[in-house]
Amino acid sequence: MNTQILSEYLEFLEIEKGLAENTLEAYRRDLSGFFDFCGDIDVSEIKRTQINSYIRNLHEKHFSPTSIMRKIASLRGFFKWACINEVIKSNPALTLEQPKVPQKLPKVMTVEEINNLLNQNLTKIQKVIVELLYGCGLRVSELVNIKITDYNLNSKYLECTGKGSKDRIVPLGKKAVKAIKNFLPERDYNLQKYNKQSKYLLINEHGKQVTRQEVYTFIHESGKRLHKSISPHTLRHTFATHLLENGADLRVVQELLGHSNVSTTQLYTHISKKRLKEVYFSIKA
Repeated sequence: MNTQILSEYLEFLEIEKGLAENTLEAYRRDLSGFFDFCGDIDVSEIKRTQINSYIRNLHEKHFSPTSIMRKIASLRGFFKWACINEVIKSNPALTLEQPKVPQKLPKVMTVEEINNLLNQNLTKIQKVIVELLYGCGLRVSELVNIKITDYNLNSKYLECTGKGSKDRIVPLGKKAVKAIKNFLPERDYNLQKYNKQSKYLLINEHGKQVTRQEVYTFIHESGKRLHKSISPHTLRHTFATHLLENGADLRVVQELLGHSNVSTTQLYTHISKKRLKEVYFSIKA
């Protein structure tokens, strides 16, 4: 019964809310874990007691505050939907509070570190990856799903689909345009070599679409050579921070990042202030 209800809820999130596949999978994992904890208890019989026990169990298993917060949000959303659709008579998560998570400033790179990354012995496809992650502030999922019809090298812009299937247009800098142009012949060769066709831009040497994991591995290994732990999202954070440090308007950065709420973008203003203080006190020391 619970499995069927969960499937209906996920279908609602996909169709009505337009959530991305990765987000849906996160909801599936969170809610499946909760139902597994509840055992044979039917969803209509779940009380606040079971929810409190589940959250206490998460703390005992040392889940991070961020993970617990996400799991609680999943429960709140599910039970609200279940109550509205009369799957349950009352909402056991109605007064469930979200724990406050200390705000962690994301890691960013300096301009020198970005230049050092680009000056590594990168392949043509790796240069495209770095230029689009840092130069356009793309998420890794947006990057690997770029189609050859999504960009215009003459007009220098790129269309991408972000979270919640929201489309946005971001400008392509000269270096990004050059990197793509240099890579395209190699892309075509890799496809022809295996007698394949693809609608995606990033095609690896095996004629296959580049995966998220391949991008993660490349960026992580590149960071090691800089003695720095970085991920694809580090380049996105750095993109936003460098824009704000150079006077870009917060609303413009919000649009470029595809944030639905400007409060999410405001996080980067804190990074800029922190870096400004570090530079100031390093000079005064």
